[in-house]
Amino acid sequence: MLSSVIGGERLAPGARVHRSTNPSRTAEVVAEVSLAGADDLVRACAVAREAQDAWRDVPAPVRGQVIAAIGRLVEANKGALARVVTREVGKPYAEALGEVQEIADTCAFFLGEGRRLYGQTVPSEMPDKQLFTFRDPVGVVTVITAGNFPVAVPSWYIVPALLCGNTVVWKPAEYAAACAEAFYEVFAHAGVPDGVLNVVHADGPETYRGLERALGEGLVDKVGFTGSTEVGSRIGELCGRHLQSPCLELGGKNPMVVTEDAELPLAVEGALFSGFGTAGQRCTSLGTAIVHESVHDEFVRLLDEATRSAVVGDPSGGVLYGPMIDERFAAGFEKVLGWIEPHHTVLGSSATGRITATAPRAGFDGDPAAGLFYHPVIVDGVRPSDALFTHETFGPIIGVTKYQTLDEAISLANAPGYGLSASIYTTDPATVFAFRRRISAGMVSVNNSTSGAEAHLPFGGNGRSGNGSRQSGVWVLDQFTRWQSMNWDHSGRLQKAQMDVLEITPDLGFRL
Repeated sequence: MLSSVIGGERLAPGARVHRSTNPSRTAEVVAEVSLAGADDLVRACAVAREAQDAWRDVPAPVRGQVIAAIGRLVEANKGALARVVTREVGKPYAEALGEVQEIADTCAFFLGEGRRLYGQTVPSEMPDKQLFTFRDPVGVVTVITAGNFPVAVPSWYIVPALLCGNTVVWKPAEYAAACAEAFYEVFAHAGVPDGVLNVVHADGPETYRGLERALGEGLVDKVGFTGSTEVGSRIGELCGRHLQSPCLELGGKNPMVVTEDAELPLAVEGALFSGFGTAGQRCTSLGTAIVHESVHDEFVRLLDEATRSAVVGDPSGGVLYGPMIDERFAAGFEKVLGWIEPHHTVLGSSATGRITATAPRAGFDGDPAAGLFYHPVIVDGVRPSDALFTHETFGPIIGVTKYQTLDEAISLANAPGYGLSASIYTTDPATVFAFRRRISAGMVSVNNSTSGAEAHLPFGGNGRSGNGSRQSGVWVLDQFTRWQSMNWDHSGRLQKAQMDVLEITPDLGFRL
């Protein structure tokens, strides 16, 4: 039985329990987690507030050494942590290893930032006066994450937040509680002090009520949220009442434009990975392939062929993707499949919906009846007015539509109103830069898939995908620090800015 950790102490198990099951074998319980309430979240924020002064005063280079220790422990436990991810959320083991590596990469980047939290000395307009800037931690950070990347995405928030001198209250997804437990244990054994990182297992309604109270009581200085656009908008509204700007990483409807001069086999490989990797349950998953009419038929043929031959099934093996993460996502994907309309052409597998004995898939690896396994779906003929075109689908489904001109392709790519990731396949540099300039996405890939982040590049979206905040690299430091300026006048007299300034008079009428 897992429970929340506040100030280094476990909460006693309560009456409300969530069972986290293996989505590949739903009869197998991975963990039971006692769910906390709103009061517990508020208390965790209060404990984090009490711990923040001492953690802030630990020199930043020393905090960097704690981050270094986390990275070393992650690498030492890489296989074990990846196996927990595979077992609890159904991510193929090779992908899970990559996700764990992303924590190590994040630590490798930020351990050095402990020695580079630079401010600046700035020249004054007056003599005997010095100007300075400093980065200060924001204070208490509340982080709420989804479970599709149960350890990598939390590290994007928590590692830089701790490095900058903040304390953290983390609310992980209930269905990824075992992953959260393993993640916390690594951080605790790396030397993160009690109260500096607190974990609260709670459901959505209790989390929102607790966050609302904690903000009202002045216990939270920054909120980080990864999840749906709908929930993110509610959290953004709540934070706005308290004049706070949250870090929101939300959904995506990510386009891939395939031009007439694209290398089609490469484009198909990118579509296969970004559309069906993690069973399409990434915020950066491919939504719609927007294909030039001259190569549309061949692209669809090749994608259908590659999808039908891809191995789906048990995530412990070498599969393209495994199960849906949880029953709620399976139910959501069933709804999405209801958006398929008569004018669509459906390709990619022998059936749609759940893979079963009566709706089998050739080459399936494992027991389809044991888990939440779904057929991959390609839907050709998608129109801009279709729900499949405008809404995030969060499952193994790719829409395909045609275009004639680049202007039309960019208009289609921007139309759903999301702005997370976009991809273009072309061999023409002029097309690349025309696309980059006008696409609304925060991240652009050229001859690469819509998925795939590196730990030192800014990650985040615009529009319905987020509020413009960015994670990863030096850019995330602006989320977890505030700039403070200081002026020091050692002239021994009051010098008034903009008034007591030396003036040098030029002869502006001079002409040669």
